[in-house]
Amino acid sequence: MAGYSAISPGTDLSEHARVLVRVHDAVIAGGRPPVRPRTVVARSWSRVLGLGLDASRTNARAPLPFEDVERRRRGSPLSLVVDELRQVLVSVADASSFLVVVTDADGVILWREGSARVRMRADALGFTEGARWTEAAVGTNAIGTALAEAAPVQLFSAEHFELAQHPWYCTAAPIHHPVSGELLGVVDVSGPALTLHPVIGALVETAVKLAESQLWRHHEHRLERLRRSARAALAAVRGPVLLVDDDGWVAHRSGIAVRDRIEVPRPDRLIAVPGLGLCTPERLGEGWLVRPRGPGDDVLEAELDLTGPPVLGLRTGAESWRTPLTRRNADVLVLLQRAGRAGLTAAALSTALYGDEEHRVTVRAEVSRLRRVIGGLVATTPYRLADGVTLSVVRS
Repeated sequence: MAGYSAISPGTDLSEHARVLVRVHDAVIAGGRPPVRPRTVVARSWSRVLGLGLDASRTNARAPLPFEDVERRRRGSPLSLVVDELRQVLVSVADASSFLVVVTDADGVILWREGSARVRMRADALGFTEGARWTEAAVGTNAIGTALAEAAPVQLFSAEHFELAQHPWYCTAAPIHHPVSGELLGVVDVSGPALTLHPVIGALVETAVKLAESQLWRHHEHRLERLRRSARAALAAVRGPVLLVDDDGWVAHRSGIAVRDRIEVPRPDRLIAVPGLGLCTPERLGEGWLVRPRGPGDDVLEAELDLTGPPVLGLRTGAESWRTPLTRRNADVLVLLQRAGRAGLTAAALSTALYGDEEHRVTVRAEVSRLRRVIGGLVATTPYRLADGVTLSVVRS
């Protein structure tokens, strides 16, 4: 059962729904509830009340025009995998009276399929293609709250903010691009509250894993095309060289043991690569050739400067390399430095950053974004500083 489930096996759904109504009404009125709402629900209700939304009315839905929805569909990487999601989920949805919904990163519903009877009920609620289901638009709901929490969320009955949503359950999980770490959208399964089954969370998790694995396969096909197109140019290169795509993923390596990724190449700056030192990227078709400017360095000595906005720097010989980092990137690097060569699992990093293990998906996306900036300086499985990389931290 998913760790974020709103119910446990054997829960009396009708009784639980009645209790949640009393909890909801007390909290919204500023009173003391008979039992505390779940932590994720309490956080969301607090955010939504702060936005001034009214639980007693249906807040604005205003779906986007069909042309805008189509444009978003065409531009979404999820269009590459939505057919596979349909094959896995829609037949189950028809039989089980629930809806499968896929949104973009803005919470706009791009695809919706499932039971005709449940679709009609969803239409009346404004749960339709083109509608924006963020917390700011419609209050606490699994899609919007999953986006706000950057983690999977399941809500049951009166855990929703709006009264109109109380007859529903919804289970949602973010989908990240496995290559860039970018948040692409959310997969959601919703249906009548009293039909919620503990297995729904696992079904949504399976859908997310399917989508991300299919996106990874598309990425591998692109790397293979890049290798084929660069074959002649690579044959003429002498010495260590990497061939990488626009996201820094390695399509070919020669004379260097880099595993999978370096930082994103740019024509106007050097790249730090363990084992090669500072390198010069050169555009080659749809990818980049990366070669050392001088003899390769076995050790890269990096310094994380936290005396102001975080900056990571290193020096090789007479040349230096510096790049700004986000505060979260810097937090991850500090934790990896403390962990040493043993490194940290996604669960351990989630606990260190967020206080629980439920943000492992977010952690993986954070590390992916960090590696987009600094590439192979951070290794995976477990997360750790790469071999040959030392890191010192300077604080004010």
